[in-house]
Amino acid sequence: MTRREYNRFMRLAPILFLPALLAAADLKIDHVTIAGRDLKPIRAALDAVGIPTVYGGAHANSVTEMALASFPDGSYLEAITLQPNADPAAVDHHDWARFLKSYGIPAAWALQAPDLAGFHTREPLGPAVRGGRVRPDGVKLEWETVNVGPETRGTFFPFLIRDLTPRELRAFPSGQPTDRDFRGIARVVIVVRDLDSAISRYRSAFGLPAAVRQTDEDFGAVLATLGDFPVVLGRPLDPRSWIGARLAHYGEGPCAFVLAAAGRAPAGTTLKSRWFGRDIRWFDPARLGWRLGVQ
Repeated sequence: MTRREYNRFMRLAPILFLPALLAAADLKIDHVTIAGRDLKPIRAALDAVGIPTVYGGAHANSVTEMALASFPDGSYLEAITLQPNADPAAVDHHDWARFLKSYGIPAAWALQAPDLAGFHTREPLGPAVRGGRVRPDGVKLEWETVNVGPETRGTFFPFLIRDLTPRELRAFPSGQPTDRDFRGIARVVIVVRDLDSAISRYRSAFGLPAAVRQTDEDFGAVLATLGDFPVVLGRPLDPRSWIGARLAHYGEGPCAFVLAAAGRAPAGTTLKSRWFGRDIRWFDPARLGWRLGVQ
């Protein structure tokens, strides 16, 4: 591409990719995922810090089952683990195999996308994949998902999900949120190797504004946000830190989630961070087994 062609392309880019900009403005967090081997200890740890979950049923893939804590804004926290007697070969072929073999850690996140065909981005989009599960009460749920980018589904970028059955049946199995102490999922923290590259890719994929950065020594990372998009990108300050080890062992992807408090910060959290003008209180990671914050 010549310099003249490049300059012309950059002038036209806001028009060429306007559908992506419009779609990104409407995308909301659908759910975030904790993945591990066994559902019981993950649910017990969440219950111990005041976040009750309900069992959501087994997935149609014959590999995983899940429980969830849902919030008034419609988003939910999903704990996904192996079904009893899951076929080891099928587990190895699962997108989140390396997470499903862990004790339970942040693994992925998804955005609601009412119109998958209408979403356009500069990143490659995977094919639409049908999925589903049957709730314990016999209600059948169906959806389809699309991966954004070449990475493992929902790790560096969120995947997109569109319901084929009413979404309320998936998010609110009892007809209402399971937890009202929080409004919903506010932020997803993605650990990355190269912060500049990650910022550039997110801006390009979702039409986002320039990044704002800060360093959090206690969290152990240089952080960046991009406007109101619900993601925080973080590069470890020290490869020997907890976040550096997370990156080395599991690769780029979610390393923490942040909830939006509905009122006063819940018991069991302590003030550890101030990110971009907002206080973040963290549950004890030794008690929970992973990083969960509240703003």
